[in-house]
Amino acid sequence: MVLTPRLACLAALVPQGARLADVGTDHGKLPVSLLLDGRIASAIGSDIGEGPLAHAARNAQEHGVSLSLRLAPGLDAVQPEECDTVSIAGMGGQTIAEILQAAPWTADGVHLLLLQPMTMVYELRQWLWAHGYAIERETPCREERRHYVVLSVRGGAQAKQVPVSQCAFSPALLGAPGAADYLRHLLTREQRALAGMEQARDRDDTRLAAQRALVHEIEQALEGLT
Repeated sequence: MVLTPRLACLAALVPQGARLADVGTDHGKLPVSLLLDGRIASAIGSDIGEGPLAHAARNAQEHGVSLSLRLAPGLDAVQPEECDTVSIAGMGGQTIAEILQAAPWTADGVHLLLLQPMTMVYELRQWLWAHGYAIERETPCREERRHYVVLSVRGGAQAKQVPVSQCAFSPALLGAPGAADYLRHLLTREQRALAGMEQARDRDDTRLAAQRALVHEIEQALEGLT
């Protein structure tokens, strides 16, 4: 089972012998691959779509692995004692936050959460910090021209309020291989957004100041790495 670079990055972060719950499992490629490699002890695949779960069941059967499949949103059909690692990938940061909020046991500090947001990454970091989740590690990865980051997260930390303008990265990201490349990508994107705001006819001075602060934060972090 060949994984895309994004899923391969996520798979590499799953601990040996883990009991995995994969949310939004789609065709079950991540858990099936990990089961085939003998990396994990067990796997649950959860999805809201009957079609993807049927495909996941066929994949598991064809490869001769045991994958427990649950038709439900988020972690609604997963019990905390069934897993020690949770992966949530391929969806927006707001959706990931909603899934975690609906499963308060994910904040117990026992479960490792591997989160790969497609959008709203800053807002997800802000939400995690505000709800007592610690970002222990960030792993940047690329798939063709797109840049992604996988957050390794655990609950049980002290909640803290952080302005979203300071959530473009975490201290964990700055220590990661590939951090400079990822920050350069962010800086280019945010500088482009800033230029558009500065040229707008109806300028919002508050938003403009926040965007300038964000660009400055990224520039300073990048200077510290290079």
